[in-house]
Amino acid sequence: MTGERIQQLAHAVEVAAPAHVVYALIADPERWPLFLPRILHAQRLDFDGVRERLRMWALAEGQVTAWTCVRVQDLSRRRIAFRQDQPMEAAASMAGVWQVEERAPGRCRLTLTHEFSAARGRLQDEAWLGEVVTANSHSALRSLRLLAEQGPRLDRLALSFAESIRLKGPAELVYHFLYDVCAWPGRLAHVRRAVLEEPRPGIQKVALDLAAADGSTPTVAGFRICFPHAGRIVHKATVPRPLLAAHCGEWSVLPDESGVTVLCQHHALLREDTIEQVLGPGADLARAHREVRAALTRETRQILRLARHHAESSIRTL
Repeated sequence: MTGERIQQLAHAVEVAAPAHVVYALIADPERWPLFLPRILHAQRLDFDGVRERLRMWALAEGQVTAWTCVRVQDLSRRRIAFRQDQPMEAAASMAGVWQVEERAPGRCRLTLTHEFSAARGRLQDEAWLGEVVTANSHSALRSLRLLAEQGPRLDRLALSFAESIRLKGPAELVYHFLYDVCAWPGRLAHVRRAVLEEPRPGIQKVALDLAAADGSTPTVAGFRICFPHAGRIVHKATVPRPLLAAHCGEWSVLPDESGVTVLCQHHALLREDTIEQVLGPGADLARAHREVRAALTRETRQILRLARHHAESSIRTL
């Protein structure tokens, strides 16, 4: 665009892990909500093995911003180029490159470069974009380094599972129940308090005070991105519960000709350095897995049962 002021920034980190391990992390953006603190949701719209198109939601200085981008993966060069075709707020253009360079056996350098310009060339937007790019780049590189250096242990820290329920009732009522988290306290035994902000339609900032099995009342906080026409609510904890370094997932309301399936997916990373502090001396990773899965399963089933009651009881009162 004529008159655009293009800014260029580069950030890098040395990683004590093989280059192919680091490349695999940046090549799988759908796991970024679990791996990168500031990515809330990533949806792959299409992918032919080389070229992909993504829809992304992320935090930028505490605000939720979204964009679509095209990425081109080059495995042989361990390079991924990207360009936002629908840029994030305040940007007229945004592009860049992820590059992984092998330094020595078991060591590499990960570099993230950006080229961007502000919408309408406003100086305040240029400064804001520069701050966001710098802060988010540092956050992403730091997280990717820590994850890559876990090596095979990363798989032992990860936890993924799903719970579902079948019901006969309007899918719209089920979705409304899942959407209206402010109605959960008093109806769900594990939710003591809910605080909700909606900075714009479809974006929820939520804080929940929970009643844990050990008598504590941890507060979890995060964001939910709601897709009512698709019957989906994706969530990402920015303040996860004790024992977790990261937690994200999705509620899906799936109607068919015979009823409705409500599906809840959870993806989590355990925080190993807090296990004994939370569970007591001698507690290990296997026990932490069991405890986290049991708590999430118990709470999810409570929500699913109440959602079914909410939808099915409405039929009887019509």
